[in-house]
Amino acid sequence: MPRFSVIVPAYQVQAYLPACLESVLTQSYADLELIVVDDCSPDACGEIAGEYAARDRRVRTLRLPQRAGAGGARTAGAAEAVGDYLLFLDGDDTLTAHALRAVADRLKETGEPDVLVHAVAHAHWDGRVERYAAGPVLTERGPAPFRLEDRPGLLRLPAVARNKVCRREFTEREGLTFADGSFADVSWSCSLLMAAESIATLDRVCVHHRRHRPGTAARGPARDPFDVFGSYDRIFAFVERRPELARWRPVLFRRMADDLVALAARPDWTVPDARPDRRDPAARPDPAEPAARPEGTEPSAQPDRTSYGAQPDAPQRGPQPDATQHRARQDATEHDARPDQAAPGARACARARARARARARARAEFLRLARAHYRRYRTPGAAVRPAVRLRHALIRFGLHRTHRLLRLAHATAGRLAKAAVKAARAGRSALLRLHYRVQLRLPLRADRAVFAAHRDRGHGCNPGALEQAFRAHAPQVRTAWIAAPEHHHTIPPGPRRITPGTAAYWTALARSRYVVSNDHLDLVKRPGQVFVQTRHGTPLKHMGLDLLERPAAARGTDFAAFLRGVDQWDYVLSANRHSTLTWERVCPGRYTTLEYGYPRNDAFQTATAEDVARLRACLGVPDGSVAILYAPTYRDYRRTQHSHLDLERVVRRLGPRFVVLARAHPAQGGPLARTSGRVVDVSGHPGVAELCLASDALVTDYSSIMFDYANLDRPIVLLTDDLDAYEAARGTYFDIRSFPPGAVARSEDELIDIFATGHWQGSRSAQLRSRFRERFCPWDDGRAAERVVRRVVLGERDPVPVVPLGERRPVPSAASAFARPPLATVPRPAAPSTVAERL
Repeated sequence: MPRFSVIVPAYQVQAYLPACLESVLTQSYADLELIVVDDCSPDACGEIAGEYAARDRRVRTLRLPQRAGAGGARTAGAAEAVGDYLLFLDGDDTLTAHALRAVADRLKETGEPDVLVHAVAHAHWDGRVERYAAGPVLTERGPAPFRLEDRPGLLRLPAVARNKVCRREFTEREGLTFADGSFADVSWSCSLLMAAESIATLDRVCVHHRRHRPGTAARGPARDPFDVFGSYDRIFAFVERRPELARWRPVLFRRMADDLVALAARPDWTVPDARPDRRDPAARPDPAEPAARPEGTEPSAQPDRTSYGAQPDAPQRGPQPDATQHRARQDATEHDARPDQAAPGARACARARARARARARARAEFLRLARAHYRRYRTPGAAVRPAVRLRHALIRFGLHRTHRLLRLAHATAGRLAKAAVKAARAGRSALLRLHYRVQLRLPLRADRAVFAAHRDRGHGCNPGALEQAFRAHAPQVRTAWIAAPEHHHTIPPGPRRITPGTAAYWTALARSRYVVSNDHLDLVKRPGQVFVQTRHGTPLKHMGLDLLERPAAARGTDFAAFLRGVDQWDYVLSANRHSTLTWERVCPGRYTTLEYGYPRNDAFQTATAEDVARLRACLGVPDGSVAILYAPTYRDYRRTQHSHLDLERVVRRLGPRFVVLARAHPAQGGPLARTSGRVVDVSGHPGVAELCLASDALVTDYSSIMFDYANLDRPIVLLTDDLDAYEAARGTYFDIRSFPPGAVARSEDELIDIFATGHWQGSRSAQLRSRFRERFCPWDDGRAAERVVRRVVLGERDPVPVVPLGERRPVPSAASAFARPPLATVPRPAAPSTVAERL
């Protein structure tokens, strides 16, 4: 008997079904059966499912004799299932990597609960992946398993099947089956959670739900908003049959009212076609469901593509569709059948007016039914949030005309507010331009310096180290730092904080004698101003004019504007001869190159063991652990950025003494991984140098962080699994595999092998690192920032002497103090040749 039965209804998803089935069959947890239900699909879904069944005995196919809809197809698939737990996917959904392994581990850990609720993410048609906003419900700490009363917030999550794993014996005992209707998922999900004796949660995205492009055929027929009434009739009937569930009536009533309000207020409210073939209850409902919401908000009433119901034979209570309701639906399409001999333009206008009238009549009928349901199921003790109290009143009293007037007033107020904001912004922009022109005619301030880094992200990198050096070695110069308001907390005491786009910002750029940045600034360079371009790393990937031959990496770069910015530079910092030669070729200009080392690396020579211990404590690294800093570079050839590694699998294989600090590239603009257990996302940490100091080893690919990290003389491991693709898209200045700073892995398994065998800190890795440091770290002795200040501000021509590489003593890592190096728990896999032998 398999552990999991994965049931996939298939109807008109032939383009996406192979990816769905592959995502299930390639799971690292293989104890499963896959049941594909062909719901009389007119395309090739049946043939595709048959091909997979012929290749893999875990796949079974079931063809229904007639179209049953998603609900009927899932019911038929569940009847054939023999696994311990049931999972339901749409034919265009996919399981994430190692999802079943994580689910199986969580089920075992929590004692085989009836229901496991996990996270789901939208996979948009344009490549974006957006996780459902579940708030603290999935991350809340406490005993597991638990009952619904321990976490009632689960009832506010999207009522879908794809975010739940159900024990098969439990669903059969309770008689929970799937019914038809656009909103049947609401009744099925609520009934499932209320009936469960034990529930557990998993704070991990296990399913990617595909969101199709609006208007495409994959979205299916239009949903029927009137189905929401039957769904809540089934829910309250289920509660009435079980007196012990009566305490949930206030919660269910509040959810019903919120859903009715949300449906009535939708601006794209439509009425489905009333023709018999379109009103067939077996017709497939719309796949739309609630988009990701800000945490803490209530879900909106948007149906799922699937059709579920707690009891398909539950009595239908409350007002039923009558002739008036049917007429409201029929009005939506009857105008198409009327003969019209007018001109084409007049016919189009008539059809538009008819559609508007039909929508108005249908919405009025919907509000009348909503009033009846509100009054019928109103429950004492159901608190209404002040933010929606007025809208609840509109539903309660059936004020559909008032509702229309309020919607019109709200829309008009919104348009007026947008116009006012646009006018205010235009006026402010004109005033700031005038202010900047005035400031450009005032004299420079010789005692002012302004700094910026990474497009206003905050204090750090080379400009951050230089700002501190300005205050230490040239205290007569007053410093200011440009950063967006959300990054002001990264600015230490001393420099003035300036927000981009303000009058103070343009004043600082116009009148400061010294301008220091690692990026381009919208600056009118004045005579006497000194622009110090610090750059932000030793170049491995192609940069500057070399991107002319790399359109995928250039992405529409205006090279003429780039060269105009280069003409403003007075000094460019360099850490080694390789950087000097590269910058002068790809960024040709009249500037002076200061090959003094990178100021941001000074901290590696001046930090102490106490600093390392403090940083590790702040990051939550346990004592006695090996902290691996994983910092990949940005992929120009990928539209969406994600981790190449399954970090949870890596730490699970390596054992409890290893911790991964995941750092995303600044261009990614978001986290690299979710913080959970021994994986800590540190993308939001303001200082990458502090992360390097806190770690014991670095795992990277083609990022310039390897050149900085080498100054610490700590182990570096490269993961080059996509080197060919990266070379084709971006290109590199030398073959990093032939001149690496340490061990090189070509896959995730090889990376695990390197750490499992201890090769990451072996003698061969130390030899490679020593050779790498000799070439790329000749100047980084802890005084690079001082050299720059003495040359640029104080005018000293003779640089401070350099401490030889062999005499430097960077602060040791915390792992170097262990009595013996920690070993991973994974045994060394047998292979024709190991990584150590290839090196």
